[in-house]
Amino acid sequence: MTFYRTTRLMLSSAAIFSFAGSAFALDGQDLLKKINAAYGQHGGMVVAADGVDIDGTTVTLKNVSFKPAGGEAVSIGEVTLSGVEEQDDGSYYIEEAAFPDINSSKDGVTISASDLTLGGISVPAQPGDSIDAMLFAESAHTGAIKVTKDGTEAFSVLESDMNATLREDASGFDFDGAFKSLKADLSQAGDDAESKEAIEKLALQHIQGDISMKGAWDLEPGTVDLSEISFDFTNIGKLNFGFKISGYTLAFVKSMQDAITQSEANPNKEEAQQTFGFAMLGLAQQLTFDSAQIRFEDASITKRALDYAGSKQNVSGQQMADSLKAMTPIMLAQLNIPELQNAISAAVSTFLDNPKSLTVKATPDKPVAFPMIVGAAMGAPNTIPQMLGVKVSAND
Repeated sequence: MTFYRTTRLMLSSAAIFSFAGSAFALDGQDLLKKINAAYGQHGGMVVAADGVDIDGTTVTLKNVSFKPAGGEAVSIGEVTLSGVEEQDDGSYYIEEAAFPDINSSKDGVTISASDLTLGGISVPAQPGDSIDAMLFAESAHTGAIKVTKDGTEAFSVLESDMNATLREDASGFDFDGAFKSLKADLSQAGDDAESKEAIEKLALQHIQGDISMKGAWDLEPGTVDLSEISFDFTNIGKLNFGFKISGYTLAFVKSMQDAITQSEANPNKEEAQQTFGFAMLGLAQQLTFDSAQIRFEDASITKRALDYAGSKQNVSGQQMADSLKAMTPIMLAQLNIPELQNAISAAVSTFLDNPKSLTVKATPDKPVAFPMIVGAAMGAPNTIPQMLGVKVSAND
């Protein structure tokens, strides 16, 4: 009797767990519906799938296609969503979305990309204008990307990563990204002899380097601080620039998206373009300029450029540098910016004598509204450097 009671208890327990598992199984169609709702709240793309398979916490979307607003659908194949969880409020969290490799050829050019993933995806139950009611991905990754022309590799990236970290208090997020080991073959670029000569003399036949970025977005004041966008190439140099603006709030983003949607829906393209332009001018009044910087750190390209430019005029690279130093004040005098003119002339002379770094900064005493900058550019452009607090320096 004990044996039968135990057997019945085990079978009953198995039945209960089986029922519970089916009751709480993922609904792939509901997930796809909510992804599209999040994409479509401002006229975004539509994601379609011929079928949806569920295996535990893995959702496989069969024969997926993306159709952007006003565009043609693009078929990408099978997409696998792993670590999918439905939250108590009806939203979803996806640990990773894996996309099929790309291999496309046309007119002798082949583009390939592998290991394409998105990570930490939040899908809202109901789309809205707050950060927790938007489709959000914490990371994006690609493996090798290659562009091949007529059998020769013209461009490649070893891998790329983008990351966005939402702050615990949801006040904003920090982001960074990198394109690693970018390579470009310029040996076959340019159809004319002059272009080929320039590439050869500047030693730019094969360039290699990295691109990186870093920044933050504070949502309430709409402050976007893009502290770094860096292009660092071997034997050329490092170009880094950044900027900081305010007013780029979620409400601003929504208004901009609405303007784009209305423009795309207007069959009269000329009228749509004019209306969109006026809308952007109105939105620009909400933005302020806080600061900006651009900096170049030389890694031998300056000397090669001076030597090459000098050879075209039958002078040495040093003589070319001396000529540029003499011409700079004369050219700047036409701009009617005497204070900045002296600083630029001094910086150019210092840099050409010993090429290390050249930096331009714009740091106004207080944020400047974008309409003021536009007005100054149209009426009195020589006042802009003082308005924005522009400073130029070299080798610092």
